Amino acid sequence: MAKCDACGNDYDAAFRVTTAAGKAYTFDSFECAIFTLAPACEHCNVRIVGHGLQKGGRMFCCDHCAEKAGVKELRDRA
Repeated sequence: MAKCDACGNDYDAAFRVTTAAGKAYTFDSFECAIFTLAPACEHCNVRIVGHGLQKGGRMFCCDHCAEKAGVKELRDRA
């Protein structure tokens, strides 16, 4: 069994993820992978699983959060 790098659970169906930078992780669920690897919204701290919005290195989950953080020129794409 492999131990999850996020929660420490020993799990027989764990999987490995290697990032573009070459760092490898072991996870027991996508939840743990998302918690560890996905960027967090600067305003609400939710993990950004989709495209999100970015301005000057600042990441947001949606236009609403960007505007609340003072970034007015971003718009969600539908």
